[in-house]
Amino acid sequence: MTEEINFILDSAKENMDNAITHLEKELLSIRAGKASPAMLSTVMVDYYGSQTPLSQVANVSTPDARTLTIQPWEKGMITEIEKGIMYANLGLNPMNNGESVIINVPALTEERRKDLAKQAKAEGEEAKIGVRNDRKVAMNDLKKLDISEDLLKNAEDDVQNLTNKYVAKIDEHLVVKEQEIMKV
Repeated sequence: MTEEINFILDSAKENMDNAITHLEKELLSIRAGKASPAMLSTVMVDYYGSQTPLSQVANVSTPDARTLTIQPWEKGMITEIEKGIMYANLGLNPMNNGESVIINVPALTEERRKDLAKQAKAEGEEAKIGVRNDRKVAMNDLKKLDISEDLLKNAEDDVQNLTNKYVAKIDEHLVVKEQEIMKV
């Protein structure tokens, strides 16, 4: 019987880990003042008729803290890369020199910093909702088991403790990201 409980707990933990991983990935794409290739992780480019991630058609690098350089593997992709960056609506203005696409990352205004902090909080809230949904699924699975009330209560407490731990992790990620965003 405890094998079934452990399986449910492990499954909940794995799903909550996935929520944290997804949050980390989303927070990486929220820029915090300095240039990072992760800023362009959501950019899709029209590559011979199919939408392809920018990272699969070009090399993205950061020669300095305020510049992104995108070196396409095919010169004909430069205009498509520029279009993809504009469509991604990241507030970046790409320029090309015939060889590559260069983006000067502007310094963040106070208002933009607050918007980015709100965006980070929204991502954190999404992750918390995911963790709470995982808790709900685990609780429902536990109730379906034919176990004593004491075992059920202990297992439910374990799921709640796991949930609290992951919500705290999400809050930690948000505090770090907000400090990073608000730092001038």
